[in-house]
Amino acid sequence: MRFRLILLFALTVPLTLRAQQLPPASTVIEHAGISIPVYEGFEALAPLFAPRGDTTVIVNFWATWCAPCVEELPYFEELTRRRTSEKYLIILVNLDFRKQLSTRLIPFLEKHELQSTVVVLDDPDANAWIDRIDPTWSGAIPATVIFNAARREFREQSFTSEELTTLVTSFTGHAQ
Repeated sequence: MRFRLILLFALTVPLTLRAQQLPPASTVIEHAGISIPVYEGFEALAPLFAPRGDTTVIVNFWATWCAPCVEELPYFEELTRRRTSEKYLIILVNLDFRKQLSTRLIPFLEKHELQSTVVVLDDPDANAWIDRIDPTWSGAIPATVIFNAARREFREQSFTSEELTTLVTSFTGHAQ
């Protein structure tokens, strides 16, 4: 009995910590056990981009209609699955159109069973906020920003598994 309680605690703590590190969502879409925070406008999501002590934050911008984005998602999932006590947070910011969330995003998430934290940014005026992520960003996806209190890097590219692991390791100091 005691082992079960410890196991239950160990399984729920990472989910709780992950949820606490997100800014409050404008709304949440719930479907078949899937909960997706929706941020209406970049301002609602902007607090996510503030450094948080010794935590490394990896934010990937993607969409279901973007083939290179979908191709690299398994590499972010691999990092999420391998995460143990390492202090990093992976957030997948989906940019699908709001009217397609129930027809594209939710079926995609159900099919691929993503374990990484997925949020939706519903802000059609990307030109108003992409420079706030990085002034060199053309707006093309996939795009990833990784940062901690000491360092910040932006990549407008799709990653191989090795490239992503190397980049994260350069921030965390540990092979994942």
